[in-house]
Amino acid sequence: PALPCFSDFTEMMRALGYPRLISMENFHTPNFMLVSEVLLWLVKRYEPQTDIPPDVETEQDRVFFIKAVAQFMATKAHIKLNTKKLYQADGYAVKELLKITSVLYGAMNTKGVERTDLSEEDSSKFKFDLGSKIADLKAARQLASEITSKGASLYDLLGKEVELREARTESIARPLEINEAEKMMKIAIDCVLEQVQKTKDMLNNVALDEANLEAKIEKRKLELERSQKRLQTLQSVRPAFMDEYEKIEEQLQKQYSIYLEKFRNLTYMEQLLDDHRRTEQEMFE
Repeated sequence: PALPCFSDFTEMMRALGYPRLISMENFHTPNFMLVSEVLLWLVKRYEPQTDIPPDVETEQDRVFFIKAVAQFMATKAHIKLNTKKLYQADGYAVKELLKITSVLYGAMNTKGVERTDLSEEDSSKFKFDLGSKIADLKAARQLASEITSKGASLYDLLGKEVELREARTESIARPLEINEAEKMMKIAIDCVLEQVQKTKDMLNNVALDEANLEAKIEKRKLELERSQKRLQTLQSVRPAFMDEYEKIEEQLQKQYSIYLEKFRNLTYMEQLLDDHRRTEQEMFE
């Protein structure tokens, strides 16, 4: 496809500090790897903290990458990209890339860097960071949203001013009745006293619960001490059957030794008997 904007694109990329040289031949055939690299570089230039995955090995990864970049630029920079042309990765993709580079290049020029003053050597070394611009943009958007909400609430309040003015004027014009004011003050005082009494009752209940818990804790401590003393007593007393148990255990050791000796002898005799039978069988054969 024809590329009437390709020279502007390459010049803007050099001015923005892209480390590689881009030529017209790179886009004669679809070159998705280069397009994805340029897209990711531009996104990082716009917001270094972005977390768009760079994987473009499979078709599904490429579709996800293009959609993520398009959504990011539409949300953050209000730049609408044609995902189909970007996926083609040819000359039509350059026109979409030019939308992003034009914004970055225009922002760079607002900081006092004129396009005609950049020599080829200086433009290759130029590093442009939009971090401060992004912070200012976010602060401006937040302030704009706050101004809008405050203006809406102020408009609603001013709309009610006609009714409120009449009620306010009527209240001011009405003479103050001492008896009525005294009655309202008594009601307010009674409400406060009632709340104070409830708070005192709650404090008394808390103190009573605390006393009950302390009594339970003390009772548990006494039970624990008694159990520990009983355990120590049981551990220090030797059971009455221990002497007999030890004697029987000694006898068991002796009987087990005798059993092992007889078992070995029996096994040896059975082996001799088998050998003898085998010999007789051989002689008979």
